[in-house]
Amino acid sequence: MDLASRYKGVVGLVFGDNPSSNEDSYIQRLLDRISNGTLPDDRRSAIVELQSVVAESNAAQLAFGASGFPVVVGILKDQRDDVEMVRGALETLLGALTPIDHARAQKTEVHAALMNSDLLSREAENITLLLSLLEEEDFYVRYFTLQILTALLMNSQNRLQEAILTTPRGITRLMDMLMDREVIRNEALLLLTHLTREAEEIQKIVVFEGAFEKIFSIIKEEGGSDGDVVVQDCLELLKNLLRNSSSNQILLRETMGFEPIISVLKLRGITYKFTQQKTVNLLCALETINMLIMGGAVTDPGKESNKLANRTVFVQKKLLDHLLMLGVESQWSPVAVRCMTFKCIGDLVDGHPKNRDILASKVLGEDRQAEPALNSILRIILQTSSIQEFVAADYVFKTFCEKNREGQAMLASTLIPQPHPTTRDPLEDDVNMSFGSMLLRGIFPGETDGDLETCCRAASILSHVLKDNIQCKEKALKIVLESPVPSMGTPEPLFQRIVRYLAVASSMKSQDKSKSYIQQIILKLLVTWTVDCPAAVQCFLDSRHHLTYLLDLVSNPAATVCIRGLASILLGECVIYNKSSENGKDAFAVVDAVSQKMGLTSYFSKFEEMQSSLIFSSSSERPREDHEPLTRTATPSEAEIEDVDVAGAMDKGNEDHPMLISLFDPSFTGLVKSLEGSIRERIVDVYSRPKSEVAVVPADLEQRSGENEKDYINRVKAFIEKQCSEIQNLLARNAALAEDVASSGRNEQSQGSEQRASTVMEKVHIDSIKRELQETSQRLETIKSEKAKMESEASEYKNVAAKLESDLKGLSDAYNNLEQANYHLEKEVRSLKGGEDPMEYPDVEAIKEEVRKEAQKESEDELNDLLVCLGQEESKVEKLTAKLVELGVDVDKLLEDIGDELQAQGECEDDDDDDH
Repeated sequence: MDLASRYKGVVGLVFGDNPSSNEDSYIQRLLDRISNGTLPDDRRSAIVELQSVVAESNAAQLAFGASGFPVVVGILKDQRDDVEMVRGALETLLGALTPIDHARAQKTEVHAALMNSDLLSREAENITLLLSLLEEEDFYVRYFTLQILTALLMNSQNRLQEAILTTPRGITRLMDMLMDREVIRNEALLLLTHLTREAEEIQKIVVFEGAFEKIFSIIKEEGGSDGDVVVQDCLELLKNLLRNSSSNQILLRETMGFEPIISVLKLRGITYKFTQQKTVNLLCALETINMLIMGGAVTDPGKESNKLANRTVFVQKKLLDHLLMLGVESQWSPVAVRCMTFKCIGDLVDGHPKNRDILASKVLGEDRQAEPALNSILRIILQTSSIQEFVAADYVFKTFCEKNREGQAMLASTLIPQPHPTTRDPLEDDVNMSFGSMLLRGIFPGETDGDLETCCRAASILSHVLKDNIQCKEKALKIVLESPVPSMGTPEPLFQRIVRYLAVASSMKSQDKSKSYIQQIILKLLVTWTVDCPAAVQCFLDSRHHLTYLLDLVSNPAATVCIRGLASILLGECVIYNKSSENGKDAFAVVDAVSQKMGLTSYFSKFEEMQSSLIFSSSSERPREDHEPLTRTATPSEAEIEDVDVAGAMDKGNEDHPMLISLFDPSFTGLVKSLEGSIRERIVDVYSRPKSEVAVVPADLEQRSGENEKDYINRVKAFIEKQCSEIQNLLARNAALAEDVASSGRNEQSQGSEQRASTVMEKVHIDSIKRELQETSQRLETIKSEKAKMESEASEYKNVAAKLESDLKGLSDAYNNLEQANYHLEKEVRSLKGGEDPMEYPDVEAIKEEVRKEAQKESEDELNDLLVCLGQEESKVEKLTAKLVELGVDVDKLLEDIGDELQAQGECEDDDDDDH
């Protein structure tokens, strides 16, 4: 083999060119004893020493790699009968491929284990040789072989996968190891888990070899979620086989079904103790279920049908009951498990009307403590101390209400205010409270820091109930809340109460940065509520203080970027959805207030700042699932399983809370972006529209003393024409200026006042050119229509002329026939005169003369009529010729064409007569 020559260069770099180094010489002596020793015991002793040295020294690993592989591989090939030598060779290989502890190794040392793995995996025959050892009867031979393959997979994954695929029965041998003794089974399971992470071909073969049956058999044998790390490995392997593979998901659904994976979620025992490993096993099972709920890969054409089928089967198999038990009723379960459970529930009902109805009908608890599942989830949202649990449970209501008008109406119908309690009664004390009453109780519990957090959570749920549902929005607008102390306040609408809590939240100087999301969530509700709802805008503007407060919030430098941006959007909605004509509350008044407070340029800049913030730039990018490192120790710690501290993620005092990335989903950020464009267009329209009222009547409209009526009317008419012209110019300039201001937010620094002025003049000039072009186009269309009409008349005259020509020819033919008849009569008369007595016959000449006169008279009458017709037609032809000349038509050429056609027609008729 050429293994030694490939490694000489690396060893020379490490040890230098001196071949007599201690490590190198010692390794060489051991290899020589193994290869050339005559006594079996001496050779076995040498292989044991070699294994020990290689496992403890990075330099020894390098030295072994230079010349030891041929010797060890030779043992595995030729000395299969000597089990001790094969064991020693395998242990030596494993030591050479296992990295030395980094704390003991020097930083400047070469990574010998990585290089040895590369060297061994270059020869596909070596992998085939190792796979053949899995059929040996010796336990340790199979065990060490699996460990060597796992080490190669960590360092040379692609080569190992290719070699296993090209080896006959390679995957089959590994699958057979799952039915071996527990230790070997666990090693084979770990190896298969790593092999199937990205290799689609290996995944197909593993499934074909019965992986599903073997995986669930092991899970059942190990006790489900209460099992040890082996259950985790089984679930990780299962996830690898199902990830992005609709075909494997369909095979599992139609063969074994989903009951085995659902059974992992069943809680056993009375105390429901959750160890760290049990928590990890449950999380793996929930991730696998969620993977099935979401269907196959995004690019898979059959993903939607597969997803729908999976969700339907899951609900039929009572998965929803297990999820509600694990996430809602079992409040002693870890936060991470509850959060993942809520995600599964949300995905299970997302876009599935039947599953939504089933969730809405679920009732938890027994007897007097029974309440709807949605009420229980809402109670968790209002009471939990975990932000992650609030976000996860909020996702359930988001998916339940998304495009579910019936569900939204059902929840909104329960929005009935309850009398304000005289004492503070916890929500959990009254399970008979309706969903809407509980939600309203959460919105206005009080005005302390903790109460405002509860208020913002309830506001988030209310935003889902009202989203894209005008009936629910109008119903919520009719809700009037009593003051906590009736003697100190008057009832106020729910909308205005929420605005007041927004003002209270912004005025509180809380030092707890982990709760810096209250204002943003309340603003999200107000923005969602106001969309396509003029009544909500009117309710907001009914209080004069609301507009003033919102303007202050937009211009407040202490507010976060997201708060200023959402407040700007809410201001813009007061413009685009404003149907009021009342002075001071109409759209013009709002735009005028914004312009006076901060200027439109500064106002529009809030949009760009918000869109470039972390919250909005990250919300459209869903986090991808990251693979854990290839080790069993990659399980979350107790701190990681419990709630995550996000306060440290906020570097600056005005930075928005990272949790908002989950709450501000792509649908909401897309809505905000579309509203931004509509707001710009509407403001341009408001600036372009004149105000409806005229405050002062100009003096020029009054009639002067001594001025007669005619002069007064002429003067007023001239004044009005001048005013109209000026108004049109001002409107054009105003519209262009508003468009320029609306578009100047993104490049404010790069545009100067002179450029803006020139842009306005250019736009006015362009508008004038457009009007002239439109008028010219209209005139051109008129000329074209007249030309077409004249061409039609010319064609009609041409047809009439052709008909007259035909009539004239017929008359000429008749005259010729008459002449011929006359000639024959004369001939007969002459013959009669020659043979009879002229006295016995009448005067033939007289008769002929009389007939000739009568025929001539008739011919003259017909010719006169024809000449009159020809004269009339000639006059029409002259008029038509004049019009055609005006249109640029060559009349002579047209007449020549008509003559040629008539001549050709005449020749054809002559030919026809000759034929007859």
